[in-house]
Amino acid sequence: MPEADQRTALLRASTPPTQSFFSSLITANHILHFHNVVDAYGHISARNPQNPETFFLSKSLAPALVAGREDIEEYRVSNASPVTADAPKGYAERFIHSEIYKRYSGVDAVVHGHPEVVLPFGICSVPLRPVFHMGGVMGSQCPIYDIQQHYRSSDNTHSLLVNNEHLGAGLATGFHPSTMLSKGTNLIRSLVTSQPTAIPDFPSNPTVLMRGHGFTCIGTTVQEAVYRAIYTCTNARIQTTAMMMQGSYNIGLVGERFGGGEKETGPAKHEDIKYLSERECKDSWTALQANAERPWKLWCAEVEASGLYRNELGSPPGA
Repeated sequence: MPEADQRTALLRASTPPTQSFFSSLITANHILHFHNVVDAYGHISARNPQNPETFFLSKSLAPALVAGREDIEEYRVSNASPVTADAPKGYAERFIHSEIYKRYSGVDAVVHGHPEVVLPFGICSVPLRPVFHMGGVMGSQCPIYDIQQHYRSSDNTHSLLVNNEHLGAGLATGFHPSTMLSKGTNLIRSLVTSQPTAIPDFPSNPTVLMRGHGFTCIGTTVQEAVYRAIYTCTNARIQTTAMMMQGSYNIGLVGERFGGGEKETGPAKHEDIKYLSERECKDSWTALQANAERPWKLWCAEVEASGLYRNELGSPPGA
C-alpha cells in the first residue's frame, strides 16, 4: 500500500464511527423485530465505516432490547473475535457476519433471522421466487444453504448453528455459488464451497435460505439490508397465499373435468403462478432503490411510537 494511502487508512481506523451510525444500527434492530423478521433470536450487523476489517454487532441480547452504544460490540472480520479482550458473551453465530464481510468487500450490512413465513421454503422443494415488484430485493433466486453438507469431523455438535469459520464460509459461498450439485426450478438445493474464478464485491444472490434455520440477507447499507429482509418476508407471505389459491383452483379444474363426465385424454392442465422474470426482478430493484428511504422513515416512526423500543442515541439520520 502506498505510504499516503496507509496514512489515510490509519487515520480512518483511529476515528470512531459517528453516533448516527450506532443510532441507525440500534433502530434497525427494533424495526426488524417490529416486522417479525427477528424475535428473541436473530441479529443485524454493520461493517465499521472507518475500518473495513471490523464490524459491529449487538451483544447477546434480544434485538428489541438493544438500546445504547454499550449494547453493541466490535468484532474482527478475520475470525469473529471481539476487539475488546474482556468482551461479554456474544452471539454464537457471529461467524455468519464475519465470513460474509470477509468474502465480499461491497457488503456493509448483514441480517440473519428465522421468520416463520420464510422457513418452509428452506425445507421443501418449492423455491422462493419473486412474485411482485417489491420481491425483486431478494434476487431472482434464493439458494438454500444445507449446513449438513458443510460439517467436518471436528464439529461435535450438529445444531444447525453457524458457529465457526468453516460453516460461515460455506454460507457465504451461497450468495455467489460457482458450483451446484443439483438445481430445480430456480432453486439451488445444495452448494459446493469451491472457489469461484472471481469473487465480486457484491454477490449475485442477496438472499440465502438456510435449511431448517431461517435466512440471511445482505446490503450495501444498514437500511438496504433491512429493506431486503422485510420485503423478502412479504414476498414469502404473498407467494404462500398464491400457492394455496392456485392449488385449490387446480383441484377444481380436475374436479370439473373428470366429475362432469369428460373423457380422459391426458393429464389435466394445471395453471402455475406468474413469477417475475430475471429482467423484471433486476429492473424492479433498480427502480426501488431510488425511493428506498421512504419506508425507512416510516419504519423509524413506527418503532419510535411504540412503547417497547428505546434508542438512547436518538433518532437515526433520515428518520
